[in-house]
Amino acid sequence: MSGLESQRAVLAAKFGAILPHLDERQRRLLIGAEAQSLGHGGIRSVARAAGVREATVSAGLRELGSGEAPLGRIRRPGGGRKRVADRNPAVREALLALVEPDVRGDPMSPLRWTTKSTRKLAEQLTRQGHQISADTVGDLLREEGFSLQSNAKTLEGKQHPDRDAQFHYLNEQACDHQDSGAPVISVDTKKKELVGLFKNNGREWEPKGEPVRVDTHDFPDRELGRAVPYGIYDVAANTGWVNVGTDHDTAVFAVESIRRWWNSAGQAAYPTANRLLITADAGGSNGYRTRTWKTELARFAAETGLTVTICHLPPGTSKWNRIEHRLFSHITMNWRGRPLTSHEVIVESIAATTTKTGLTVHAELDTAKYPTGIQVSDDEIAALPLARHRFHGDWNYTLHPRHPLEATINGTADQPPANSPHPLPTRMLHDPELTGMTHHQLSELISALTPELARQREQTLHAIRGHERLVAPGTGAKAKLTPADRILATVLHLRKLATVNLLGQLFNVSGVTISRANQEVRPLLEAHGHHIAPSTARFRTPADIATFLASGPNQSKIKTAS
Repeated sequence: MSGLESQRAVLAAKFGAILPHLDERQRRLLIGAEAQSLGHGGIRSVARAAGVREATVSAGLRELGSGEAPLGRIRRPGGGRKRVADRNPAVREALLALVEPDVRGDPMSPLRWTTKSTRKLAEQLTRQGHQISADTVGDLLREEGFSLQSNAKTLEGKQHPDRDAQFHYLNEQACDHQDSGAPVISVDTKKKELVGLFKNNGREWEPKGEPVRVDTHDFPDRELGRAVPYGIYDVAANTGWVNVGTDHDTAVFAVESIRRWWNSAGQAAYPTANRLLITADAGGSNGYRTRTWKTELARFAAETGLTVTICHLPPGTSKWNRIEHRLFSHITMNWRGRPLTSHEVIVESIAATTTKTGLTVHAELDTAKYPTGIQVSDDEIAALPLARHRFHGDWNYTLHPRHPLEATINGTADQPPANSPHPLPTRMLHDPELTGMTHHQLSELISALTPELARQREQTLHAIRGHERLVAPGTGAKAKLTPADRILATVLHLRKLATVNLLGQLFNVSGVTISRANQEVRPLLEAHGHHIAPSTARFRTPADIATFLASGPNQSKIKTAS
């Protein structure tokens, strides 16, 4: 059979199957389209295969080229199979109840604790009596404005009310130091890394089918252990310095890292500097609550002669620490997909980190031991040459270059220094800088609450005795604090200036007595609508308070009082 005969046989079989189902015009259009697709000689071939005249095929071609409108619908509008959502409107609400159980539906949804894929949603809807496919579920979700979303790490938890103010204060300190040519460094500990053949996130070019083989479990190697990279980022110079430790991440290790940076790089870069600003996170080995951090920085200040100022980032804002996105992120990208098989590999990978903006990094290995559990006493803290700033003295403080153990070495640890302030008189605690109100306002508050305190105390004593007084008021044991002192102590406590133990020391009572006074006075303050706003100052010793008041606008008055 020739090619032409074979083509006609195929056309004849096609026309025999389709043409009986078409009307006359549809037949002409079909055979005309086939002839047009065949080109020269197509009219004759189609006419013979379909068993019609060639004129009929030509008529079909003319109709195709005439530009006439399509035949239109054969069935009436609204015909055909209806959409599931149209046949069963309740399926839409049932679906939304499954994907939004906390907002629009049942909090006890059966899919609350499982992956809400379209397949599982369709299965659950079918169990509820709504016959639906997974593809239709996807269509309905898209119509309702849903799409596949991953988690977005944007929530930062409860923000400290002074968060923005602290960032502004930190920026002012940094600008002041940089304008005078003093170094400003950002410090932190990078994520501890397992040393050995362990998986490292990321991918690297390797021969196809030959990935680097690593251990299936991430159990630390007993011999190699972990690497503890502590970084120092010089903000002005855009340089990094990383001390890779092999022991614990302690405050001693953190300050030793800063010391090594200063001795090897900082001192040469800033030969005339007499002060240093350190910005650090609020927690960890360099946290503002860590006593060893302060004592070791005092030693560092004494060794170098630098006045060291520390400004901590507010709690919960560590991701804004400049070292995170100026240094650590580039180190992570530099060694991605590469097992950190030894400490040397880690050091060399860190040191090889560079950026187009000019970042250079130096890294060293530190194999020294840094034991944990070091205790620092209250007396040692009190002896530090530490000056807390007027704004958030717990976050912002300066250590002056006097050796913290100087008093002990000279044998004068038990004697107060000649220039130390005398014990604080109670009248100094009335200062507006501490109470947050004028002397007149404080006097009015004490006058208003004293009668109620006396009445409250009498009711308490009556309840304890179980009967009326047998002796006149004023006889018997005296209260450890007068009503005025109880009110003042409560105001200072609500101002969050100091702990109850320090307040007890100031009022010559125990911390328990301060707590009891707070329990008595606080309800009266609330009943009278008095709101005591917290202060940004924080004190640990009476000397801190004396220094704070001496540096304020009432300096001459305080010197006279002391």
